[in-house]
Amino acid sequence: MVDRQLVRRGIRDQTVLAVMRSLPRELFVPEELQADAYRDDALPIASGQTISQPYIVARMTELLAPRAGMRVLEVGTGSGYQVAVLAAIGCRVISIERHAGLAETARARLVALGLDERVRIEVGDGSIGWPAAAPFEGIIVTAAAPRVPPTLWSQLADGGRLVVPVGTSRSQDLVRVMRLGDTFDERTFGGCVFVPLVGAEGFKGDDTLDSAPEAAHDSVPDSVPRDE
Repeated sequence: MVDRQLVRRGIRDQTVLAVMRSLPRELFVPEELQADAYRDDALPIASGQTISQPYIVARMTELLAPRAGMRVLEVGTGSGYQVAVLAAIGCRVISIERHAGLAETARARLVALGLDERVRIEVGDGSIGWPAAAPFEGIIVTAAAPRVPPTLWSQLADGGRLVVPVGTSRSQDLVRVMRLGDTFDERTFGGCVFVPLVGAEGFKGDDTLDSAPEAAHDSVPDSVPRDE
């Protein structure tokens, strides 16, 4: 997976590559899909959500530029795979999930891997972040937003990075925001397709009804521009 899907497609961060080489991805997918865990595809999990394809996890993590001890907010715990990658790097993560069942399952997986001490999983509306623990040095949103949620801008620390897919419920661009004082530098890194972020600063429930079945796959085309 790492050599064929990540290195060949331009992922360069050696820490990200090492963690994704060692982390057992099959533990984060339903038992009947474990044989497909390392495919270059998103896979369905409970509550109509997905575990993102390996490449998009690596790409978003690399854009976040995580390091040991970094305080990170993750919006959308899902299977727990993305937060496990961050915790294995050494980040201290608060992860927010709106589906209580997914949050509970993700917690159990992190405990089994010995990564739970660095992670706190909360159930709530991730589109408004977690103000009680702000500011964060990194914020990563693993669901599609119609715009960069305004509250998340305010919860980003000076020098911090925010990575989020932004667009319609059918297709988005991967966006990275870097904060320097009161200045926010925003760049896009190609197209992607994520499940919608539902919440006060995401999509409303009715806004997601036009999502095509294929839109329920967190993925990035092979032609995504690289960050130089």
